[in-house]
Amino acid sequence: MRDAVTAYVALGANLGDAGAALRRAVKALDQLPLTHVIQASSLYRTAPLDTDDSGREASAPGNDYLNAVVALETALSAPELLDQLLQLELQAGRERPYRNAPRTLDLDVLLYGSARIESARLMVPHPRMAQRAFVLVPLAEIAGGRVSAGQLDAVKHQAIERLGRLTA
Repeated sequence: MRDAVTAYVALGANLGDAGAALRRAVKALDQLPLTHVIQASSLYRTAPLDTDDSGREASAPGNDYLNAVVALETALSAPELLDQLLQLELQAGRERPYRNAPRTLDLDVLLYGSARIESARLMVPHPRMAQRAFVLVPLAEIAGGRVSAGQLDAVKHQAIERLGRLTA
């Protein structure tokens, strides 16, 4: 069996009961093979945000998102973890009719130990995480050493509201 690593996963949803979807996702993540949740951030609300190919921010259509980040201890490889996350999204009714479409559940691998991965399927660290308050703020809450003050300063103009605990 391979050694376990700490991976950080971003959770988001803006269709249906997004809060319930995120709570179910945390429970499902904790039940993945060779994996358990070791920490969860608070729940946050953010407006839909899109970035164009040049990295400029723009408002996106749809309801506000609920977001969080969880830390996992996993012995799954990064590609295996990605496969499990995609399966959980499908089980939650995730559809991908167009880029940045509203979603019932979105799960992204942000960090996988200290690994740097660049493949057609997976990039770690997540290539856009430093542009997103909805990732950096909850990540900083549970893993302050993984987010710099400069990174937080760069996204401070993005509106984000802490709603309270994600898990009971």
